[in-house]
Amino acid sequence: MLVGSGPLLYLIAAQMVRAGTPPLAMIETQTHGDRLRGMRHIGGALRGWSYLLKGMKMLSEIGRARVPRYTGATGIAIEGTCKAEAVTFTSQGRTRRIDCETVFLHHGVVPNTQAARALGVSHSWNAAQGCFVPAVDDWGHSDVPGIYIAGDGAGIGGARAAEFTGRLAVLKIAEETDRLAQPECDKRAAPLRAALSRELAARPFLDAAYPPCAEALAPKDSTTICRCEEVIAGQIREYAKLGCLGPNQTKAFGRPGMGPCQGRYCGLTVTALLAEANGQMPAETGYYRIRPPLKPVTLGELAAMEPTAHDAAE
Repeated sequence: MLVGSGPLLYLIAAQMVRAGTPPLAMIETQTHGDRLRGMRHIGGALRGWSYLLKGMKMLSEIGRARVPRYTGATGIAIEGTCKAEAVTFTSQGRTRRIDCETVFLHHGVVPNTQAARALGVSHSWNAAQGCFVPAVDDWGHSDVPGIYIAGDGAGIGGARAAEFTGRLAVLKIAEETDRLAQPECDKRAAPLRAALSRELAARPFLDAAYPPCAEALAPKDSTTICRCEEVIAGQIREYAKLGCLGPNQTKAFGRPGMGPCQGRYCGLTVTALLAEANGQMPAETGYYRIRPPLKPVTLGELAAMEPTAHDAAE
């Protein structure tokens, strides 16, 4: 069973069809209004026609396999005790229940900004993609000297766009390290920029047509938000009533964001819940302050590290 919204949902469904195991059904949260908002950007999206054609081919594959598609789904709930047993939802005014054993959830993708934040890179709120993105120039250079960010870590653009931004960053680094003259750097960058522009042409259409559903952004009070520390949405809202204004403050109230993932999974949801409760924009609410290590490290791994010259000097 596939549940959610976005082009990647179609990709997974098409791949399952090709593998001979089509999904039992697709429960999509995209609404008619979402499609209309997306159509406002269709003119620009046509510049990235190959991207759109790929999507149409996937939808055609899914249709030929007769995979049921339920759109505008709300009230989605996965039922079961120790494992998934069924999905219930409402679509087109009718409540349905479909038995299943596996459910794939997808509500879009966002940049992983943990490393960039730990390095001190500034971030801003991208309303179209509903996430924070690092501040970079058109070469991928951040506002921290020597730090370049390419690919989806700098904003969601897709695999091909990631390749082009990576190549642009490499060219600029080569120029800054005197491996490449500026005229040659600009010359090599020109076709990459043109290709990148075409690749990103469909992005405004996709962002508008396939947003995360409202229930994903503002979950019910009983929904677990921070899985590491078992904090539910209702608790985050209670923190706001007690005067909590930002994600970092929530750590003192109930430890969200202090588990092994350091908020990679719950960060944006905590920001959204606090922003809604406090009547703020997400940019005002902010995000967790990230500190190393980014991933859990054992004492054995630390003990096995070789001393550096800096350690010896101290």
